[in-house]
Amino acid sequence: MAETHRGRLGVISGPSGSGKTSICKALASDPRVFFSVSATTRPKRPGEVDGRDYWFLPEEKFRAMADQGKFLEWALYNGRYYGTPREPVERALSEGKVVLLEIELQGATRLRRDGVEGVYIFLEPPSLEALEARLRRRGTESEEEIRKRLEIAREEWRQAREGKVYDYFVVNDDLARAEKEVRDLLGIPKEEGSREAREEGREEGKG
Repeated sequence: MAETHRGRLGVISGPSGSGKTSICKALASDPRVFFSVSATTRPKRPGEVDGRDYWFLPEEKFRAMADQGKFLEWALYNGRYYGTPREPVERALSEGKVVLLEIELQGATRLRRDGVEGVYIFLEPPSLEALEARLRRRGTESEEEIRKRLEIAREEWRQAREGKVYDYFVVNDDLARAEKEVRDLLGIPKEEGSREAREEGREEGKG
């Protein structure tokens, strides 16, 4: 039986509203990719499903899992806990898959500090004004929450640019283009013959 090569980790971060979730979910439809579902103590938003969008946990259970070392990383963000369950990530890597972690700056910093190898990508909006417009269109947060998220985004953006955590910065001014750039950085080009690859080829042929 052929030996399975160990997979690789793709760490995707960015401010709330940067499009990181949309890109991760698009990439997760590829059978070569495993999208790690994070755990969180924040409440569900309308339309979210437990186990698909997040594992929604009571704070007591989250903290117990953290104490038991069941998270690859965890962080406190905007008053809520977020963490990456360790076991599913290790299993997918052992199967040779590209594992996507959609995590905050704190979590990515912890992984980098702990020497976890991977491709670290920070997704940027074109501007803070564009980010604010996206958050308002989303319509899932109050005015106070939007203000807090913009403050956090401004500080995260500065820290990400000044720090040494991320290997690449991708500006999401066009979702399809940003998705392709992330795919290329992670080494998972669209497979020949797929509908997406055919459509991409037609677009390139228009030039």
